[in-house]
Amino acid sequence: SAIKGVIPEYNQIPAEYFHLNFNVPYNKIGMIAGPCHAEEVAMERLSYLTIACQNQEIAEYMAEAMSCRYINTSTSDDLFGTELSAILKNVYSVASGICNGLGYGDNFQAVLIASGIRETKAFIDAIHPIHRDVNSSAYLGDLLVTAYSQFSRNRNFGSMVGRGYSVKSAQIEMNMVAEGYYAAKGIYEINKKYKVDLPIVDAVYHILYEKISPMMEMKILTGKLS
Repeated sequence: SAIKGVIPEYNQIPAEYFHLNFNVPYNKIGMIAGPCHAEEVAMERLSYLTIACQNQEIAEYMAEAMSCRYINTSTSDDLFGTELSAILKNVYSVASGICNGLGYGDNFQAVLIASGIRETKAFIDAIHPIHRDVNSSAYLGDLLVTAYSQFSRNRNFGSMVGRGYSVKSAQIEMNMVAEGYYAAKGIYEINKKYKVDLPIVDAVYHILYEKISPMMEMKILTGKLS
């Protein structure tokens, strides 16, 4: 599956939703993760995909099927961590865009993203504690490309909000879905159960859903990061 996000009425990720509502075994569910912008795939630029599935045989089959001259593939058994990381990176990309729109420079952006990958590890370890390397491409790589790329809808959406657009105005002008808008609420709701310290997620949620001033919220956030 390439579906990533939180099912709003259930606060479940797709793998969990299919398992609990349709009795699909977890070892029959697989997902693909980046870093892999569709625009670059269309231009046949070298890209990397990770196929996450708890069944190694299925993962390897899918990896071979998707591999080609300009797509390298690898496999992972971390279905939950990979899927949650793919949701979180959209929230951090919105945060990166907001900071860009507010005029923060590369120095702060680097701190923001470094903090984002630490938040990612803390959150996915709380939900599904297995050994994983969050510095690999499916986690950190996907976060970096989403936070910095010119193709990133989430970064562009956040940048508009940082420049003073209302959330609704930014969504209308973009005329595309910025997944991070919905992901911020989904992760915020899920985290009510786990209570992981997620200051960046909280800041984005406050800006998008509680209409807190981006300038004020990001100023508060700067004192929480290192």
